[in-house]
Amino acid sequence: MATAAGSIDRSGAVDITRRLAEICGPPFARFAGAADEVAGAQARWVAVPGAPQAAAEVLRLAAAHDLTVVPRGAGTKIDWGVAPAHVDIMLDTGRLAGICHRPADGGVVEIGAGTPLRAAQATLERAGLRLALDAPSPGATVGGVLAADESGPLRHRHGGPCEQLVGVRYLDAAGELISAGGGAPGLELARLLCGSQGGLGVLLSATLRVQPVPASQAWVTRPVWSPLEVDGLVREVLAARLDAAAVELDLPARANRARPPLHPDAPEALARARHPSMFRRTVTPAGAGSLTVLLEGDPADVAERADGLRGLFGDEAKIGHSAPQWWRRYPFGPGETALRIEVPVGNLHAAAYALRDAAGGPVPVRGSAGQGVLHAALPGTLPVDRVASIVAGVRAVLLARRGRCVVVAAPPPVREAVDLWGELASLPRLRAAKEYLDPHQRLAPGRLPGGL
Repeated sequence: MATAAGSIDRSGAVDITRRLAEICGPPFARFAGAADEVAGAQARWVAVPGAPQAAAEVLRLAAAHDLTVVPRGAGTKIDWGVAPAHVDIMLDTGRLAGICHRPADGGVVEIGAGTPLRAAQATLERAGLRLALDAPSPGATVGGVLAADESGPLRHRHGGPCEQLVGVRYLDAAGELISAGGGAPGLELARLLCGSQGGLGVLLSATLRVQPVPASQAWVTRPVWSPLEVDGLVREVLAARLDAAAVELDLPARANRARPPLHPDAPEALARARHPSMFRRTVTPAGAGSLTVLLEGDPADVAERADGLRGLFGDEAKIGHSAPQWWRRYPFGPGETALRIEVPVGNLHAAAYALRDAAGGPVPVRGSAGQGVLHAALPGTLPVDRVASIVAGVRAVLLARRGRCVVVAAPPPVREAVDLWGELASLPRLRAAKEYLDPHQRLAPGRLPGGL
């Protein structure tokens, strides 16, 4: 394993800084500052190479001095997961940006790893195209989305980043440039880098599928009050075969409880129902959550499917032509413990109730109900042992339902004391990949599950 840069004396540190400046250019190499950390692990240097060859030289310099390297994009998820054992050089990919190559068939595009996803989408949109990627992290780069395997609502129809990937160009720990993709073995290697958080290679660019921008979109929303109610509605949506682009749930803590009863013959209910302003209009009850289905395609077809879905959802449903405010946003914020729950769709309500029972009360959840992927937020003020108990309780329930619970991000005391990953069936395969691609543990050591 590589040794910490602290073993290098002052003259050696100055020499490495000089060499990084020669490789990247004087403005793009420096000693790291207080903000240059990875999940709390402080870096020693920051290098911002302007070309793949320069990035390769940074890695070769690190290998010559037995230094560790951690890639960084926009840093939107730099505090996710486990802190690396140490960080010598933070390799910033911000200058490895741009749409590099567009094949004649227009079906795929190669994009630099440091390209902000929003910038890539804006460029493609001018040609009537888009990536089927809608990661929630504001400002995220394409490389960062792939490295974290970060998905948004469109995962329902199109899958996650790995499913959009056709090939990658990356650097191994020795600084060798490798292209992977095309056939099955190469594509498997390319997709192995998804979610690796820079621990298996430094992404330089990715070739991704593109598709035409949909001519029309409609968001059909229905208020919901409990996981059990959501379960029934999701089953109906999937059974209706409406070709939904996304099926998303927002269930705040205040809504994650029994629905307030209102007898249909109550005077206030009758008056409200008969009022002229209620004709073909709905009002979301205060405190309710939302189940929202995105439909995309030809305008006439979208309108027909939206009307059919509103009929399925009932009078409380409404059709909008812009996304709800909570759409493509995580339910957690800085300082909170963020959980990701993955479970077969039919067991989604069981997972939500398990989380509520373990926490001793309602917990806000949000995510892709149609895919069985939810995120949840626990207050950052909870004691470490309480968080550990909640996570263990949820995992015990999910184990019998082929599900899992991952701690995505957490305050440092929680991150250090709680197993963030839980049981992982793919760990032997991941360990073999790490030993093959990074035998000297130079790339983000300790960031992968199992301390790899």
